[in-house]
Amino acid sequence: MGNPYREHAPDPALAGWIECSWSVETEESLPDFPVRPDGCLDIIHSRERGLTVIGAMTGEQRYDLPAGTRMVGVRFRPGMAGPFLRTAPAELTDAAVALEDLWGRSARDLEVRLDEARSAQECIRAITGQFRPPSGQPGCVQRAIQALSDARGQVDLDEIARQANLSPRQFRRRCLEESGLTPKHLCRVLRFRYACELAGARGRPEWPYIALEAGYFDQAHFIRDFREFTGKTPMSVFSNTGARLPG
Repeated sequence: MGNPYREHAPDPALAGWIECSWSVETEESLPDFPVRPDGCLDIIHSRERGLTVIGAMTGEQRYDLPAGTRMVGVRFRPGMAGPFLRTAPAELTDAAVALEDLWGRSARDLEVRLDEARSAQECIRAITGQFRPPSGQPGCVQRAIQALSDARGQVDLDEIARQANLSPRQFRRRCLEESGLTPKHLCRVLRFRYACELAGARGRPEWPYIALEAGYFDQAHFIRDFREFTGKTPMSVFSNTGARLPG
């Protein structure tokens, strides 16, 4: 069976806020499917689970996808979901919340349209059609979080805070509010995510190179983060690499 996961570029007007939309369509059942932390928040829909917001994750989750599953989602860039969700992302960390709890009737009406949609692309258009770019540019905290993301977590946090005209303590609080993770935790997730991308791109991962390239001090720190985020070593995670769902 081929990879059931597909990513789709966002509308250019929303590209500063949305990383991508995505779809998963299965012909056969797919048990124990891994979803790893990536620092992002998602709005997802499937007929089985409804219309749901998935907060920033601090550990891998696994799902059993039955044959015939059609799941779609919109993935926000780290720190950029708050204006669209109408709630603080800090309230959603490691949680799955019905969008209806945040949007009310508009979410119920959207879910009806999604349940009746004939294709994943139609679903994605219906979800993204609810969004309008926020007025003005991202604020200083959102720009600082974007700098963390652009650097894949390999940054001096005190310097990033200074660039945002905030003290390290203020930046910690504001980053947690906007992304659902503290700056240090978000950097660890972003390094982990990059390491997963590097490992997935290689048939035979070279772990010392990957650890160094992803910004780990040494292989012990590299393995520690994989154990925390997945419960496994990197070698066991990628001994049987499957498709990726968003976190």
